[in-house]
Amino acid sequence: MPLITKGSMKFDLLAKDLNSKARAGTIETDHGKIETPIFMPVGTVGTVKGVHQRELRDDINPDIILGNTYHLYLRPQTTILEQAGGLHKFMNWDRNILTDSGGYQVYSLSANRKIKEEGVKFKSHIDGSYHTFTPENVMEIQRTIGADIIMAFDECTPYPCDYKYAKRSMHMTHRWLDRCISHLKKTPTKYGFDQAFFPIVQGSTYKDLRIQSAEYIASVGAEGNAIGGLSVGEPAEEMYAMTDIVTEILPADKPRYLMGVGTPINILENIALGIDMFDCVMPTRNARNGSLFTAHGTINIKNKKWENDFSALDEMGITFVDMEYSKAYLKHLFTVNELLGKQIATIHNLGFYLWLVREARKHILAGDFTTWKNMMVKQMDKRL
Repeated sequence: MPLITKGSMKFDLLAKDLNSKARAGTIETDHGKIETPIFMPVGTVGTVKGVHQRELRDDINPDIILGNTYHLYLRPQTTILEQAGGLHKFMNWDRNILTDSGGYQVYSLSANRKIKEEGVKFKSHIDGSYHTFTPENVMEIQRTIGADIIMAFDECTPYPCDYKYAKRSMHMTHRWLDRCISHLKKTPTKYGFDQAFFPIVQGSTYKDLRIQSAEYIASVGAEGNAIGGLSVGEPAEEMYAMTDIVTEILPADKPRYLMGVGTPINILENIALGIDMFDCVMPTRNARNGSLFTAHGTINIKNKKWENDFSALDEMGITFVDMEYSKAYLKHLFTVNELLGKQIATIHNLGFYLWLVREARKHILAGDFTTWKNMMVKQMDKRL
């Protein structure tokens, strides 16, 4: 079994909740400290959509953001990123970046891709050109992008998924993992800082496969570990059940990343199951459609009921933008299709997600996380 060469990433576990598996910790990389649990805003193509880096840094203030290997490979392309000195310099971001492997995007191209043992041949959604991702070249692409945390190349199975397919896919993902590790050992980093490598647990919603995959991934000895193939349409209860199984097996002294999750309630429930890291497009995508997350429930700001409501966006008075805006003003901006409306909504939602995980951390450290979590889940589970 190939073992990962250790880099400079460190993970310190600071506290555990007595009534759940929730944890608070810190990850340190060459680009700084990440306090966990953490939500990573998604910066698919070198930008968190609709948000200036200044607002991202000063108002939302995440320790880490996510970039997408598939999209960055296609545009601006790795040659441009290498000439720029990597994604950090290209987008003028001096904090941490994680890149996913592109496996999920390839999964979403189901009508335009062919999966074989060697890798995946796919057709670009931009111009129809054909490309191939292999474990080796995906590692090379992520070396060139230059993220602080990079992911193994995997196959993300759909839901529902036939057991035989899920098992075959899981074993291929494990073989791809071995190839990723082998290639990383041969290729140095490019920009003078280390990259941490996370493999990905697969196995669909089958308990025995998730156990097998988690044991295989744990045996590799990576600096952190991820759980993939969830939040793809399965009921939340199945997501939680699979997460619970896997976090029993993944090493407690390494960060655990649940990919592509989720709603604010999903995040709190999965923190309670021992997850440290999250990402999801939901806060930004929903914001652009006028859906706001708050501590008391979800708001559709396009509804007429808000047109003369001059109260703050969040009833708790939490504001994440550089000044407080009313519901009436934001409803007006959406009515007249003003871009500022989408920007304010995006900053609000991302700010709320970061506030939520930071509050979770505070309550883990204080020892009352479960009581607080149960109150928040009940409070947020409504439409205003």
